[in-house]
Parts: sequence; structure tokens; C-alpha cells
Amino acid sequence: MPSKRWATVLATCAAACALSWPAVASASGGAHRVHPKVKVELRGLFSLDGGLVTIPGRGFRVVGAVRPYAPGQFVRVRVLRKGKVLRAKRVRLHPGPKGVAGHFNVRVSSPVSGHVRIEVVHVRTRRMSAFFVPRKLETLSPHAGFGSGGAFVRLIQRRLSLLHFYIPQTGTYDSGTGLALDAYHRLLGWGTSQTLDSRTIDALLSGRGVFHVRFPGHGRHAEGDLGHQLLALIKGNHVYWIFPISSGKPSTPTILGDYQIYDREPGYNSEGMYYSDFFIRGYAIHGYDPAPDYPASHGCIRLPIVDAIPAFNWLALGDWVDTYY
Repeated sequence: MPSKRWATVLATCAAACALSWPAVASASGGAHRVHPKVKVELRGLFSLDGGLVTIPGRGFRVVGAVRPYAPGQFVRVRVLRKGKVLRAKRVRLHPGPKGVAGHFNVRVSSPVSGHVRIEVVHVRTRRMSAFFVPRKLETLSPHAGFGSGGAFVRLIQRRLSLLHFYIPQTGTYDSGTGLALDAYHRLLGWGTSQTLDSRTIDALLSGRGVFHVRFPGHGRHAEGDLGHQLLALIKGNHVYWIFPISSGKPSTPTILGDYQIYDREPGYNSEGMYYSDFFIRGYAIHGYDPAPDYPASHGCIRLPIVDAIPAFNWLALGDWVDTYY
């Protein structure tokens, strides 16, 4: 039997070992089983109404860190809908740069729409305790047309706005949504269309589409890209809004160059021009009906009527207007 002094020493050593291995417990065969702290993130999804969303078939990543690291461990990443496993992948934990934590990174997707659950599961081994980490998201049905609403339409409107297309966030696939989609197609060089097809959805969710500013030195200004039939309101290098336009037809082309707004006229004038910003002689940025999806004006930059007031309210006397192909 050990003396009381040795018993005290042994107890002290045991306490010290417990302090130095806060996540370790003994297991059968003398091995140590870690009880890890686990962090799991879902990346490549979209935030909407306080939740995470995506569409069926679009990949996203499940990324995790398990601390401390124990060699030879695997996790199983599962995608479930109403308790049914739709996807499952077995992923090895790899040590980080300092070997302190184990990491995993796996790409998954949901083949169906609806409420989806992601589970990261580790089955108990001699080296590591079991753990279970759930996450949730919503997979939205990617179908919408004029008059429809819902979460998917709100997502599309949010993506168009993030790319700086003027679009009121109404939650309904309305004329404003159609005009923004038309402008988006023009920017990508895809012609003119207000339809939301699978190619457009993929491009929007991937963040494709950048308006390249040509005159950042003009500060607060408007650029009329007549080649794409677009008007961009810009401050320095930052694009604020992008609108579809109808510039001058071949027989009465829009004048090219760099000008400044010298007169402003709210409301309608005798020519049917609506909320006009004149930048040289009778040339103006203004609303007009019709403003078709091709050059048709007498030289002015026509905006759809619904876009005229927002553009007018943003512009001011002295702002530059740059027109080019």
C-alpha cells in the first residue's frame, strides 16, 4: 500500500495530467479518446430572410474543423430531406498547419427542393468520441415567370440588385424584374430578353456580369454604353444603378462624347419626354413610352417610364454624361 505522501503525489500528478489534456479520456487498451470541439460552416449558399438558401443541383461546401486532431479519423457528411438520406460522403480529417485541429472540406448538393438538413457525423472510435452536428437550409425551386412571387423571386431580385441593376425589391416577378433581366442579358451580350432561364439563373447566382467604368475621373456621372444599350449611374469607380435604354436610331444617332447636364425638367414636356436631364442642345436622358429594346429615339437616351424618376432623382446639374460604343 502506498504511503499517504505517495498517495498525495499520485493524486497531484493525476490532476496535472487532467489539466494538460482537457479533452482526453482513457479508453480500453490504454488508448486515449479525444472529446473534440467541432465547428461546421456551409459555404457557397445565399442568405435570404435570415436563412441559407440555394437551388437543386447547385453545389456548396461543408467545411469543418475538429479540435484536437486525432489521426486516422473520418466524418460522414449527409444531405437529408424529410429524414431520407439524399447524399452521403465519407471524408477524412486532415491535420492543419500546426497539427492542432483536423479539417475537412467537401462539396455536396441537394437534388430536390424543400427544407434540407445537413449532418456531420463521427462514429466513436478508440481515438475520438462520437459527435453529431446538424445544419439546415432551404433549397428553392428555380421556376418563376411574370406574376409569380416567393423566396426564389426575392433571391433573383437580390442578386440583380447586388450586380447594380435598378430593381425595386417587390418580391414579385413584375415589369421592374423584367427590365432588370433585360439589362442583365444586354450586359452579358446575350441579346434582349426578360425571361429567367436556367443559363441566366446560373450566371446570376455565380455573380457574373460587371459593368466596366470608362470614366472614373468624372466622379458622379452617367455613362451611356450604346453598344450594349445601357445607362449606368456611377460615382468614381462605383456603379450605382444600371438601366436598359433605347438610344438614337441609325438616321438620328445619339451624339458621342463627354458632356455635362445643363438643364433639368421634371414631369412631361410637350414632346412627351418624362423627367429630362439635358446634356447638350436637345439631347437628354429621359423617360419615354415606348423605350424599346433597340435604338429607336431621335438621338436622346430613352429610359422606360418606370425608370425615369429614379434616374432623375440621382442625377444633378453639372454631372458628366459620357456616351460611347
